[in-house]
Amino acid sequence: MLTNQNSNQVSQRPRPILMIPIRRCGSHALRLRLNFSPDFYSPYPLHIVDFMPLVELYGDLSNDYTYFQLVIDLIGLQNATMVKWDNVALDPVSVFEAIKNRPRSVHAIAWEMLFQAGQKHNAKVVMDKSLDNVYYAEELISLFDDMLFLHVVRDPRAQVNSINRAIIHDFDTRLNTLHWVNAQNAAKTLAQKYPEQVLTIRYEDFLVNQEATLRKVCQFFGIEFLDSMLDVSASKEAQSISVMSALWQTNSCPPIPAYIDKFKKCMSMEEIEIIETIAGEYMDYYGYEKMTPAKAQITPEVIEQAQEQSELNKQKAWMELEAEAPQDYQLRKFRSTYLNMLKARLSQDRVEVLSRWKNNVNHKQIA
Repeated sequence: MLTNQNSNQVSQRPRPILMIPIRRCGSHALRLRLNFSPDFYSPYPLHIVDFMPLVELYGDLSNDYTYFQLVIDLIGLQNATMVKWDNVALDPVSVFEAIKNRPRSVHAIAWEMLFQAGQKHNAKVVMDKSLDNVYYAEELISLFDDMLFLHVVRDPRAQVNSINRAIIHDFDTRLNTLHWVNAQNAAKTLAQKYPEQVLTIRYEDFLVNQEATLRKVCQFFGIEFLDSMLDVSASKEAQSISVMSALWQTNSCPPIPAYIDKFKKCMSMEEIEIIETIAGEYMDYYGYEKMTPAKAQITPEVIEQAQEQSELNKQKAWMELEAEAPQDYQLRKFRSTYLNMLKARLSQDRVEVLSRWKNNVNHKQIA
């Protein structure tokens, strides 16, 4: 139940929604169509999960200097993303002042950035498409108890086939299927604990009947369904991102039902059986029919070998991306370089702080 303080905060900002649980589920297709609503705002996501390993390097967030630096760096991350937030220039001072007296965390900052961007677009609802944040759902609910979650399920065979071709996870069917299952575990647990705050849809249902799916989503979000959502070719962002990366080429096109079975042409039966073995329980749960006995051998030794091969495949994929799509490569590499730069700076800061502390201790002992 909302407290009076929370009710006041909610009335002053858009309602938060997080799409979950793992990328390459058709999330852009849904986001771009929903963005036709003047009450809805969902820009290209920060994918804050990539930033999370750095958070502990900042130290005590109760320190205003430290927290403000984190605000600055997160706004920097937004500026380093492949797709910029249209007509939005975030002010670190404005973000810091808005949240300095609230519970402090990297999530509080990231969502305040999205709230302020949404307010500039007069949105009543904002959605973060950083799907991996499903693992931080409990923390997000503790910050925003009115948060909703859009859980998008896709046939794991089709989704893993897509993930395998993307520079986002691993480069092995076994490993990416394990990622898929872990994400679904988190999403299912969330849906069972907060059934009124989670809407689960299947991407295949959207491909077959986009209007019915979008109407259901809009009703859940509390926004009006618009016929314009059915013509994504009118979306300037869809047209823009479709030429930025091979991963997004179809985002400016109508849904393609044939993509439901595309994995059959791209994957071997051995790969399909691996997926059906690892993800079989969820395939049954969400109504995906198996094609194999689903009895592939998945041992710790096999997973270890897969991890080693994945690293080699990752290096090869980056080289191929640089050769075949240099702009895509440069934009993705810039974000990676920015994160590495922050890590180096924060690590050096910690070394300097430790050095000063040791010097102070030595001086006291001498005195």
